[in-house]
Amino acid sequence: MSIIKRITVQTYAYELDDVGANVMVFEKGGKSTVTKFVVSIETNDGHIGSYAPHYGSSSSALAQAKDMAPALIGQNAEQREKIFEDLKIAWRHFDRVGIAAIDCALWDLAGKKYGASISQLLGGFRKRLPVYASTFPGQKTPGGLDSVESYADFAEDCMKRGFQAFKIHGFMDGTAKTEIAIMTAIRNRVGDGLKLMTDPVSSLSTFIEAIEVGRACDDLKFYWYEDPYRDASSSAVAHKRLRDFIQTPMLIGEHIRGFEQKADFVLAGGTDILHIDPELDGGITGTMKLAHFADAMGMEVQLHTAGPMHRHCMSAIQNTHFYELGLVRPHDAWNGFQPPIFICDYGDQVSNVGTDGCVPVPTGPGLGVSYDWDKINKW
Repeated sequence: MSIIKRITVQTYAYELDDVGANVMVFEKGGKSTVTKFVVSIETNDGHIGSYAPHYGSSSSALAQAKDMAPALIGQNAEQREKIFEDLKIAWRHFDRVGIAAIDCALWDLAGKKYGASISQLLGGFRKRLPVYASTFPGQKTPGGLDSVESYADFAEDCMKRGFQAFKIHGFMDGTAKTEIAIMTAIRNRVGDGLKLMTDPVSSLSTFIEAIEVGRACDDLKFYWYEDPYRDASSSAVAHKRLRDFIQTPMLIGEHIRGFEQKADFVLAGGTDILHIDPELDGGITGTMKLAHFADAMGMEVQLHTAGPMHRHCMSAIQNTHFYELGLVRPHDAWNGFQPPIFICDYGDQVSNVGTDGCVPVPTGPGLGVSYDWDKINKW
């Protein structure tokens, strides 16, 4: 039996080049400091599991992970389902995003204990995952995706590299006109060479604007339409109404937390595809619960953003299509959400995608990646 004797929740900070104060904005010569955290769980029989969140490394997730950690001391590290349920109930007044890093560290520990990858523990069958390029938002200042033409150029470049699909995060100015201009330019440039998706990031200011963009998705044969409306994609009623006006499948659920709440949203008819975020929806345990629920409903899922945890989960999920390589932009080797802490060949940059348009599932024990602890400790 592996009894938890120590949990370390450690923050670290590093500096990014060529970004503004808002790390979403490319700014030549600019600098910004990013702070993230890593959770390590150690047991009495000498096993250690760790996870460093990427996109989900927020100050709120950090605070919750630190608050949750003491409750795990003395528990059996392999009883992940019990720990998940205990944490879910104990922190029911909050969004419970702190569970994910703890849960993934427990899975990493189990994999290392038994010499198996998390994919193997989950019964994974995929070895390589088809990728879609998920863009940074547009910007009005020079650099990055600063024009409609730059979006079309980048989509064409991704298609030539072997990508199978491309998702737009536009200028988020609240108007259908701008969204549709980018969508049309890309479709005209790539033809049928890429599956295309668009995500206005809940920026469209009115319901009519959301319908207008949705109908453009129909005309341009987009693969899905994501988070259009200013309710932050939280109203099942609003999105059920929107679905009645358009034909393109909708991908909703990124901003709803909790297994039961997401299930309610699906049953209320709020989405065609369920969006799951492993770093916000309870880690591997929460993700697989949701994926299996959706599968039983005849519904497909998509995992939000990228990371080694996401790859292991996707390897074992039948009802999903693409791995989200996000966020990316032209002339930029940096993926803003992947911390530069790996000493293995793991990466989520455009350059890490194979000519087959896929990325591999890590095969080593646990997460199958190696963290640079000297760098983390130094930072």
